[in-house]
Amino acid sequence: MSYKIFEYDPHLLPYEQDIVLRMDNYKRKKLELVGKRGKLCDFANGHEYFGFHKTEKGWYYREWAPAAEAMYLTGDMVEWDKTKLKMTPIGGGVFEIFLKGADTLYNGCHVKAIVRRNGRLLERIPLYIRRAEQDPTTALWSGVIVDEPRYEWRCNDFIPRKNELLIYECHIGMAQEKEGIGTYAEFRENVLPRIKGLGYNTIQIMAIMEHPYYGSFGYQVSSFFAASSRYGTPNELKELIDTAHEMGIAVLLDVVHSHAVKNTLDGINEFDGTTCQFFHEGERGEHPAWGTKLFNYNKNEVIHFLLSNLKFWLTEYRFDGFRFDGVTSMIYHDHGLGVAFTDYSKYFSLNTDTEAITYLQLANALIREVNPNAITVAEDMSAMPGMCLPIKDGGVGFDYRLAMGQPDMWIKLLKECPDESWNMWQIWGELTGKRPKEKYIAYAESHDQALVGDKTLMFRLCDSHMYTDMNKESTDPVVERGVALHKMIRMAAMTMGGEGYLNFMGNEFGHPEWIDFPREGNGWSYFYCRRQWHLADDPNLKYGYLQEFDKAMVKFMKVHDVFRALPKCLYIDEGCQVLVYERAGYIFAMNFSPTNSYEGYWLTVPARGKYRVLMSTDETRFGGYGRISDEYVYTAKKTPDGKNAFQIYLPSRTGLCMIKTK
Repeated sequence: MSYKIFEYDPHLLPYEQDIVLRMDNYKRKKLELVGKRGKLCDFANGHEYFGFHKTEKGWYYREWAPAAEAMYLTGDMVEWDKTKLKMTPIGGGVFEIFLKGADTLYNGCHVKAIVRRNGRLLERIPLYIRRAEQDPTTALWSGVIVDEPRYEWRCNDFIPRKNELLIYECHIGMAQEKEGIGTYAEFRENVLPRIKGLGYNTIQIMAIMEHPYYGSFGYQVSSFFAASSRYGTPNELKELIDTAHEMGIAVLLDVVHSHAVKNTLDGINEFDGTTCQFFHEGERGEHPAWGTKLFNYNKNEVIHFLLSNLKFWLTEYRFDGFRFDGVTSMIYHDHGLGVAFTDYSKYFSLNTDTEAITYLQLANALIREVNPNAITVAEDMSAMPGMCLPIKDGGVGFDYRLAMGQPDMWIKLLKECPDESWNMWQIWGELTGKRPKEKYIAYAESHDQALVGDKTLMFRLCDSHMYTDMNKESTDPVVERGVALHKMIRMAAMTMGGEGYLNFMGNEFGHPEWIDFPREGNGWSYFYCRRQWHLADDPNLKYGYLQEFDKAMVKFMKVHDVFRALPKCLYIDEGCQVLVYERAGYIFAMNFSPTNSYEGYWLTVPARGKYRVLMSTDETRFGGYGRISDEYVYTAKKTPDGKNAFQIYLPSRTGLCMIKTK
C-alpha cells in the first residue's frame, strides 16, 4: 500500500520501508488492544473502573499493582490505620475494596494506598486520584476524595476554530499580579476577559496536571488524573473552561506524557514496588537531562493508563485538545539531545523509538474518536516527517507542530549579529521552511524564553533601559529600537511563520524581566512569578503600544483569514535588508535596516493596479512615527524589466501590509 506521505515528499521514498514499518506497528498494536472492530474510545476507560467510584450503597476503590503482595486503603476515615482496610486481589494484578455507606468517604477526605512489597508497607498516592494536596506542615502529599456537586455545563455546543489558531499560552498560578499563586476563579474573572479583548481564540494552559514542585512549570507530573489543587477545585477549573467556551475561546491542555516525576511518595514511580510497572528498567527508564522516569510505551497496561488519561481530560473537563510536551524526547532513544537533524537518515535509524511513535499515533486516533474537532499540537524540534499528517496518509496524526526553530533564530540574531547584518534569506527560510502539507504554530517566544537564565525578546532588546525609559516621553534609542523590532518580529512571525500563532502571556506587551519561581535562592519570593498587567494598562508607558499592536495584528489575521494560504516570496533585497512577500492576497514589506529609510523604493507586487496600506508597525497608535499614509493610493505599473511595481517611502525598522483595491 502506498501512502500519500510519499506524494507530498518524494525525498522519503528511500525510507519507504521505515514508513511502512511505522504503519504496520500502529495497525498491529491497535489490533492487539481492541481487535478488528473495536474502538480505542471503548478501550481507554481506565478512569471509569479504577480509582474511587461512589454508588448508592457505598464506594468502590480499585487499583492495578501487579507486583504487590497485598494492598490496603488508609486515610482520615480510619485515622490513618495502615492495615485496617485490606483490599481483595481479583486477578490481573488488580485489587479492590468496597466501603459500605455513601458517606464512608466524603469530599475532602484524605487517603493513601498502602502497598505491601517484600514485607514492607509502602505509602502511595492512588494512581487515578482526582485531587492531591500537600500538607503545609509536613510537606507530604496525599490523595483527596472529590465528591463535589455535579457541575452543570452551560456551553454545550462549542466547536474550536481549528484552522485559525491564535493561542495564548498561560499558567494559572502566575497569571495574577499579586505576589502569590493565582486561582482558577481569579483567572476566570481577571485574565479571561483580557485574552478575549486581545482577540486570541485559544488558550493553552500549563501546569494543570498535579506536580509536587511548583518550579517545574508543571512538567514533572505526579498525579496524572488530578487537576492541580494549588489553584482551586475541579469544579472551579470546569467553570473556567465553560466560561472560556462561552467567550468563544478553545482550551488546550499542556499534557505531559513524555516522562514523569521520579518521586515515589507522591508520584506513580514504583507504585507497586517495582520500577517496571510503568517505566523502562535501567538506563532506558531514566532521562539523563531531566532526572525523570520514562514510560514503556510498548506495554499495553501503560498505553491503557495514558490513553485513559487523555480521554479523561477531554470528557471530564471538556478540554478541546492537547499540546503534547517533549515529543522529541519521546521519539528518539537519545532524546534528541545535542543532535542536528540535518538529513532524513537521522529520523529513520536505530535511534528512533518506534514504540513511542506508535503510542502517539494511538493517542491521536483516540482523541479523534472522542472529539473529532479536538486539536493536537506536537512539541517536536526535530521535524520528524509526517508528524502532522493524518495517520491514514502515513503520518503520526497531529494537527500542528510548534515551529521551535523560529524563536531560536531571533535570539541568535539578537545575541550574535549586528542589526545591519541581519540576513533576509535566513529569516525567510527559517519562517517558511517546513514539511509539505504539514501545519506549524509560529511564535516569536514562548514560556521557554521567559525563564530565568534566558530573556524575553523585549528584555533582551532593552535590558535595564526598561526600568528607566519606557515612559512615552522618553526618546531613548535603545527602547526605540526595542519597540520597533518587537513589533516587526511579531508581524513576521504571524504573517510568515505558520498556519497558527502562539504567544506567552504578557509577552504581547513586552513583559519585563524573567520568570523565577519561588526557591531558596530568591528567598521563596513570588515577585518574579507573576504578571504585571498594570504596565500594559498604564497610559504613560510604552507597553500599551506593544499590546495595541499585538491586538491589531491578531484582529487582522482573523478578519482577513490570512492563515488560509501560504506565504509567497515576491522580492528579497539583501543589500537594503528589505523582504517583500504575499499571503492570502495581502502584500507585506519589511525593512529591517536599522538606519536606512528608502524614499521612492520600488516595491514589486504580483499585479498592476491600485494599492494602499492597511496597517504598519510605524503607526503612532503603536508607538511609531506615523511616516506612512494609509490613505495614499499607489499605482503599480509594469517596469522596464517586466515587473509590476510602484514607488513607496519605506522607513527603517518598519513592516507594513498593503491590499490591492482595484
